[in-house]
Amino acid sequence: MFDHSSAEPSAICCCSHRRELRAALDNLGVLIDSNVTMRSHVSRTVSGCFAVLRQLRSIRRSVSDSVFHSLVVSLVMPCLDYCNATLAGLPASQLSQLQSVLNAASRLIHRSSRYEHVTPMLLDLHWLRSPERIDFKLAVLTYRCLHGLLPRYLSDYIQSIAVSNRRCLRSSSSSQLVIRRTRLSTVGDRAFPVAGCSLWNSLSPDITSASTLSVFRNRFRTHLFSQAFPSCFSVSSSAHRV
Repeated sequence: MFDHSSAEPSAICCCSHRRELRAALDNLGVLIDSNVTMRSHVSRTVSGCFAVLRQLRSIRRSVSDSVFHSLVVSLVMPCLDYCNATLAGLPASQLSQLQSVLNAASRLIHRSSRYEHVTPMLLDLHWLRSPERIDFKLAVLTYRCLHGLLPRYLSDYIQSIAVSNRRCLRSSSSSQLVIRRTRLSTVGDRAFPVAGCSLWNSLSPDITSASTLSVFRNRFRTHLFSQAFPSCFSVSSSAHRV
């Protein structure tokens, strides 16, 4: 039975044993709250990254630009990108918190103030924005599932329309994937079998038909850069034409 001493139950009593209820559970370093909003995980990730950036700021003048860039990439980026495929479909308000880490890191590397425009710095560092970094991880996981590079407990969720269709249809020759139906768009559509397949189906055949993982990564990364920085890519393509 529940402990009714507060408005919300804080513990469960079962067979004379008291079990405390937690607002979020840590599963392999990912904080999952009861509503799967991922707010706790995003908050902890952002605070951890900024703590590292504050420590790095103290040695900014003591090391060269190349060494400092390597320190940021090796100490901040792994924390920011860890299991970020679980953040697919989150609202922009939460993704902006993750983006603030990239903005602060890029300004620290370039020794610029917080009021300078950050887009040229991200381009110079070849860093994708936070939403595109999540899409990149999601698409790479989907590619690895399709090519037998991940365990079956993941790859079994990814199925192409060509395999599932018994009849000879036009879609049987395409690279489209089966998107599972969900009851809750707020949670179900963010699940890997749904979010990954939806993202895959939105890609062009030139990207999905990549023969190797490295080719796929390069093509998809270029595609994401063109989406994240369309004005910069249009200027560069015009310059190449001239």
